[in-house]
Amino acid sequence: MAQVRYTRNLFLRGMCIIYLFAFLSFYIQIPGLYGDNGILPARTQVDFKKRATLFNKLKQKPTLLWFAPYLGLNVEYMLDVLSLLGVIFSFAGFISQKFCIAPVFAGLWSLYYSLYQIGQTFMWFQWDILLLEAGFLCILSAPLWYPRWKSNTPSDAVTFWAVRWLLFRLMFSSGVVKLTSGCPSWWKLDALSVHFESQCIPTPLAWYAHHLPTWFLRLSTVFTNVIELAIPLLFFFPDIKVRRVAFCAQVFLQICIIITGNYNFFNFLTICLCISLLNDQFFYKRRSRSDMSRIMSNLTTESAVLTVLVYGGLMYGTYIYYNLRITNNWTIESNIAFTQEQFDYVLSRVIPISIYIGMISLGATTLDAMLNSVFFVKGIYNKISSLVVTFFYVIAVWSIFCISIVPYASLHPSHNSTIPIQLRQAHATVDHLHLVNSYGLFRRMTGVGGRPEVIIEGSDSIDGPWKEYEFLYKPGNVNNSLPFVAPHQPRLDWQMWFAALGTYHQNPWLMPLAYRLLTGQPEVLALMNTVENPFRDRPPKYIKASLYYYHYTSCSQTRIHAWWTREKLGEYFPIFSRDHPPLIEYLKKMKIIQEKPSSKITNEPAKLILDNLRSLVGKMEACLLLWSILTAGSAIIVTGYNNSVSKKK
Repeated sequence: MAQVRYTRNLFLRGMCIIYLFAFLSFYIQIPGLYGDNGILPARTQVDFKKRATLFNKLKQKPTLLWFAPYLGLNVEYMLDVLSLLGVIFSFAGFISQKFCIAPVFAGLWSLYYSLYQIGQTFMWFQWDILLLEAGFLCILSAPLWYPRWKSNTPSDAVTFWAVRWLLFRLMFSSGVVKLTSGCPSWWKLDALSVHFESQCIPTPLAWYAHHLPTWFLRLSTVFTNVIELAIPLLFFFPDIKVRRVAFCAQVFLQICIIITGNYNFFNFLTICLCISLLNDQFFYKRRSRSDMSRIMSNLTTESAVLTVLVYGGLMYGTYIYYNLRITNNWTIESNIAFTQEQFDYVLSRVIPISIYIGMISLGATTLDAMLNSVFFVKGIYNKISSLVVTFFYVIAVWSIFCISIVPYASLHPSHNSTIPIQLRQAHATVDHLHLVNSYGLFRRMTGVGGRPEVIIEGSDSIDGPWKEYEFLYKPGNVNNSLPFVAPHQPRLDWQMWFAALGTYHQNPWLMPLAYRLLTGQPEVLALMNTVENPFRDRPPKYIKASLYYYHYTSCSQTRIHAWWTREKLGEYFPIFSRDHPPLIEYLKKMKIIQEKPSSKITNEPAKLILDNLRSLVGKMEACLLLWSILTAGSAIIVTGYNNSVSKKK
């Protein structure tokens, strides 16, 4: 049995870091997004005055916010409590393996799920549901109590396999949807010529990546397709070296995305999932006797040859199906050499084959775990105990695998009718818990004709002059430098990017935002660039928004220190005033404006502590705060390790 104890522990520690990023980032934005004076107050999602038992309330909307009255707090302060508990638990798991146990991960999942329940449009992102699914698998993968993490148990390989299956579905689905969408940018291999300019919050390196030669960007699109479409099918290859190369390819792709785009904790989470492709031999090798050493050497040589053959075949397939050619200018020309109909046909065959491969791989892992429980566990009592525990985890993982087939098979419409009704019913029963999900990022490339941006403006006169509001990270002023903000996710900036792709009627949260700006609400203004706020002394009397198209400046224009050029397209939403009757009526229907005050706070000591902590955190830039706490945790780990080594000496 391949050892995965160290690998599993590394994965769990990594998940604690991801949770830490997620909870901290959310906590920073609570007042402006979900506070009583925020854009979408969380109090609208839970009605404490409703006459119902606590059980019925939890059944209707499963969130720990229902316990706020029992602690003498309102919804906003309860959000602080839940987020801070998540920070504490995840930080504890990060600095000490002792806290990487199932009860802690169950608490982390429950806390984040509670926040997700009231998150509304600001938390409807694929990485949020991905964190919920991965977090649930952590509950299964983690040991039940502290001493157990020091030993390898037969069930570890089974539960860790579920993480690899999630990684496969995530990456393969992301590759599939790019081509099934029929997006011309992906089929013509021009996607990366647009992507670096059109993505939500580009980094400074995205500007340079955008200006790379066209042939290189097209070739990079090819390798992106290969890494997402072909290599995931090797995740279940029996040879570990083949999986190691797959691991390196996936991590390389994620690092490239991290340095060119601010996708919060998503790419870090994906890298963490990639650890499931490894085992303990990747980190250390056991010493063996001479005879065994020769045998292992021969196996290693055969494994290396097999790896070369597998990836050599993959490279040859890439050369054929993407029509790669070296030109006279020593550039590489590439074009997709298959049609959409051919891809659709192959996909309809690959999906059931990949499910069968998953079944065979999980079946082999299950059999190996059960045999190890019988033959390698010493003592009758220990054998029975190990068999019972392993059987429990086997049932859990097989259940997850079967349910996950429902969203996975939907990648091709021909398989929707072939899913057994029992699986559909089981999936529908747990769908609200997001234990298994469907994925697929960058389905269609936006911003082909220019990057759309919504610019909000305020004025004291309906005739102007109009002054622009600056956001912290999204493009606005063409001279503002591009930021590095990951792993923090500025959720308002992200939603402004989505809003620019549609109309303000499709984004009803924009009206509460406009109203908060008209009232000069400091909690909301804190989510924006307060230094460049044109209305520091008092809020404007009127608010409107315009739609612009942004483009990167050319290489020759860098001398004027501008990153963008822009052109105005027209009005995005009309002029509103603070007492605009339709606006006020609309906000009352949304329960943004309430005539009655919110729940009274009776726990004054807790309120005082939370207020002081909020005041302290608010003085530091969000991204800097996240990295500072991560650095502090790393220092604690290094210090503790050095102390333990010195004591042994």
